[in-house]
Amino acid sequence: MAIDATSGAMTSEQIAELSRRHTFTSWSVQGAIDPIAIDRAEGVWLYTPEGRRILDFNSQLMSVNIGHGDRRVTDAIMEQATRLQFVQPAFTTEIRARLGQKLAEILPGDMDKVFFTLGGAEAIENAIKFARHFTGRTKVLARYRAYHGATMGAMTLTGDPRRWANEPGLVGVVRYPDTHRWGEAEPRPVAESLQGLEDVIRYEGPHTIAAVFLETIVGTNGILIPPDGYLQGVRELCDRHGILMVADEVMAGFGRTGRWFAVDHWDVVPDLMTMAKGLTSSYLPLGGVAMRHHVAEAFETKMFYGGLTYSSHPISLAAALATIRVYEEDGLLEHTARMGEVMRGHHERLAARHPSVGAHRNLGLFGILDLVRSHDPWTPLTPFNGTSVEMKAVGAYLREHDLYTLTPNNSIHTNPPLCISEDELAHGFEIIDAALDIADQAVAGA
Repeated sequence: MAIDATSGAMTSEQIAELSRRHTFTSWSVQGAIDPIAIDRAEGVWLYTPEGRRILDFNSQLMSVNIGHGDRRVTDAIMEQATRLQFVQPAFTTEIRARLGQKLAEILPGDMDKVFFTLGGAEAIENAIKFARHFTGRTKVLARYRAYHGATMGAMTLTGDPRRWANEPGLVGVVRYPDTHRWGEAEPRPVAESLQGLEDVIRYEGPHTIAAVFLETIVGTNGILIPPDGYLQGVRELCDRHGILMVADEVMAGFGRTGRWFAVDHWDVVPDLMTMAKGLTSSYLPLGGVAMRHHVAEAFETKMFYGGLTYSSHPISLAAALATIRVYEEDGLLEHTARMGEVMRGHHERLAARHPSVGAHRNLGLFGILDLVRSHDPWTPLTPFNGTSVEMKAVGAYLREHDLYTLTPNNSIHTNPPLCISEDELAHGFEIIDAALDIADQAVAGA
């Protein structure tokens, strides 16, 4: 039976059916998807066409940092759209000048120049180019528990299993050890992790290595917070060997951890830094590669062989500048730092109450719960790159009770918009609390 999509608003069922029939969904077996149709959103809430209200407990993809539906941003988008919609990147605009100046004010250290992309993956692609062009070297180092994007170079840098089906990828990518091993509750000692990186640099030849890439805080692979001293150690190794340090802040940046950028917690300044997501709070696509002054200076007399039709798109830049103003006007960095402590309290209470909670981590509102079958030995609730009956049931419970978040492997992500209130945060954790009763049934002796 045909669906008339032209007369009036469609139902959730009609939207889902037409979407499945005519559009493709990322990272999915197409015949298995069951999307929820969303009509509008405000603050931390999503609304279906029928008015069902869903708590967004993951800021979509750790990206809608200021919350949904902020008129200050949508008004700025509309104002720019009526003034100038697009010029190619060889032209420039007032909004480009103003956003560049503003970013230079908030970026770490002497980072003072940005190349604008369409999103995080393209920022990674161009960071690879910048590193190779600047150093004249080809190899780039990356970790296994990492996700950097789905384009070819970014996917090669990605270490998690999503990479497998996309191989072979970019030539010259070499792995170095992670700070956190799968199936272990705590990170490895800092000295061990740094020695692993130093060994790889030695064996590969430091004169062949352009850059060391890392997510400052690993995102979808577990909200893995580096132990104190690790980032400083990576910075020292890179300095010693003339290798560029590249921090992927696509998820961790723009207030997510209670600072503008996660590297700020450790007073480390990378040579290159990728950004996206929270830059516009995902109101429009935009990413960027920020660089230290000495890196930018090298290209004053050297050609950069890279470019994008939509680089510095005026409407996306307007969204970004307005979003940064919201962070400042609403004190969202300070709010996030405070709410991070509140989140830690919720995590601790759930860990004390539920034997299935094997570990929890958060910095600001970048958080996660790891679920286990056993604490001794520490045994995740799912196999690596897999799921389980219990984990599927936990995910189903959260969906049935109108809480949206990610539940990959054995984890529940807790990454709400930064504007969330204490009551809204508590409401989300009440739902998770009940869902964990299901996971507890898998714990031996519970």
